[in-house]
Amino acid sequence: MTAGIIINPAAGPRRRPPADVAVRRAQAALRTCSVDGEVRVTEQRGNATALARSMIAGGARTIVAWGGDGTINEVAAEVAAAGATLGVVPGGSGNGFARGLGLERRAEAALRTAISGSVRVIDTGSIDGRLFVNVAGIGFDAHMAAVFNRLSTRGAPAYFRAGIRELRSYRAATYTVRTPDETFTMPAFLVAVANCREYGNGALIAPRARPDDGVLELVCIPARRLPWLLCQSFRLFTGTIDRLPGIRRVSATAIELAADRPLAFHVDGEVHAGGRSLHVRVDRASLRVRVPRAPEAGSLGRRSFAPAKLPTRPQGRA
Repeated sequence: MTAGIIINPAAGPRRRPPADVAVRRAQAALRTCSVDGEVRVTEQRGNATALARSMIAGGARTIVAWGGDGTINEVAAEVAAAGATLGVVPGGSGNGFARGLGLERRAEAALRTAISGSVRVIDTGSIDGRLFVNVAGIGFDAHMAAVFNRLSTRGAPAYFRAGIRELRSYRAATYTVRTPDETFTMPAFLVAVANCREYGNGALIAPRARPDDGVLELVCIPARRLPWLLCQSFRLFTGTIDRLPGIRRVSATAIELAADRPLAFHVDGEVHAGGRSLHVRVDRASLRVRVPRAPEAGSLGRRSFAPAKLPTRPQGRA
């Protein structure tokens, strides 16, 4: 076996293909690409990690995650630790990571790329040792990640409605941010740490972020009243969040976040409980990922990532 495909049938909006249809598409793509592989379906949250580990132990060197950013996160942690290659078929509600890499949205084209596309090497980040490939954060976005994971309806409209409801009662905290170059304290609505540019659905939280530049983008949105936040929310979708009055943006390789209360945080939308301080760092050139070959690049493929060599790593968790 040279490739494994992991499908999360619960990811994404309600209008998604049934699991058996997705499995047949994945098997057909393996045949089309003349690749010996295995297709598995997740049964519960966290199952993708175990499946990826098993496939790698069985000899697979490319592991494809078909699902949302949470599924990709589970698979990427195992892939990065083993020095294998990640393939992505976007099947989530927002697909921020896939959009950031310019991956195809159509399943058939995305499967071809995920199995046999070009290989690029990108950075990953971690908060207190938990890997993320796209965006992590504390504050309102971590709060909303927890809310969104409980919603029965997915997609941008459901997220927007829930966000308006939660904004009315959310209490911002004051955070201290330390990087190798500066330290500052500010009341913040949210603090995001980005490896790629967007949360998903075109919401650009860090327009300048690049997943191959060796740094993470820290974005601190100031605490303000609800009407002001609503009036400024358009900036997420116009790439102008950097012009938000009072925003703090820092590029750094290591960040320490602290507050006067325990901090819940999310990594690629998956929420975890933390302490009063969190340590964030970038792991440069740590993940091999398949992207479209130049003639196949989709309409979102506006960014190029230079090929790079990945240092040899032993198999297993680092």
